[in-house]
Amino acid sequence: MRMILPAGTVAMLALLALSACSTPEAMTRSGLVNAGIDQRTAACMADRMVHRLSLLQLRRLAGLGKVERSRNLEQLLHRARSLNDPEIVGVTASSAALCATGLAGIKL
Repeated sequence: MRMILPAGTVAMLALLALSACSTPEAMTRSGLVNAGIDQRTAACMADRMVHRLSLLQLRRLAGLGKVERSRNLEQLLHRARSLNDPEIVGVTASSAALCATGLAGIKL
């Protein structure tokens, strides 16, 4: 016997399957955008951050975007300091500075 699922259920199952495949970088980028960072800067920051922070640290940082949208990078950094993790603050601050100025891609 074949079961027929409503179209909405099929679409929801497809979205759940795709979200399970999200990479830490994609989730970090999305979290930064949701926190108020522009797409270009968020993509650059996420690329740097996933290589420098643990998954637990990335999840803690992602929680900031769920609370309230930041107005700018300065406010995001202020909120990151509230996590009391110097590594998160250092990586977020250096990534923000390098990505916002366009220096992130320069190899010395």
